[in-house]
Amino acid sequence: MTDREYAELVSREQIRSLAYRYAAAIDARDAEAMAELFSPRASFGDHGSGPDGARRLMSASLDGTVFAVILVANHLIEFDGADIATGEVWAHCYAQTLSDGFIDQLIKYQDRYERIDGKWLFAHRRHRLWYGAAHGRSPLAQPAANWPAGQVGVGDVALSDPTFVQWWRKESR
Repeated sequence: MTDREYAELVSREQIRSLAYRYAAAIDARDAEAMAELFSPRASFGDHGSGPDGARRLMSASLDGTVFAVILVANHLIEFDGADIATGEVWAHCYAQTLSDGFIDQLIKYQDRYERIDGKWLFAHRRHRLWYGAAHGRSPLAQPAANWPAGQVGVGDVALSDPTFVQWWRKESR
C-alpha cells in the first residue's frame, strides 16, 4: 500500500466517523457535540455559520424532540483533493416528537467535507427527505418490556433517558 492510499484510507474513516458522530449527537440531543463536527465556513441560514450556527440550529431543531435515533448506511465518499471531499449518506431516523408524535424518515444527506488543521469536518450538509411518516400510535407509549422476561414494550435504553421517562409517564397512562 502506498503512502497516498494509506492516507486516503485514514481520511475515509475519519469522514465516515463524522456521520456516526452526527447520529450520536442527535441521539444525545447534544448541541455541543454537533457544533464540533462543522467547519467555521459552514452556513446554517438564519442560525448563522460555523460551530455557533450549528449549535443554534441543533438547539432549535431538537427542542421538541423526546428522542431520535439515526441509523447510518451506504456512505459514499469521493475525494476532490487532499483536503476536500464530497459524499452522500443514507439514514433512517426514528423519532418521538412533541408536535408530530412518533415518526420515521428516510433521509439522503449530501455532504461536503474539508480538512482543517488535520481534522475532517462537514463544510456543508444537505438533508434531503425521501419520506417522513407519522404513526398514529407510538410504539413507545406502552408498558416497560422488562427484558429478558418480556420482549414487547419499552426497553431499558429509553428508560435510562430522563427526558424520555418524563414524556413516557404522561403517555403510557
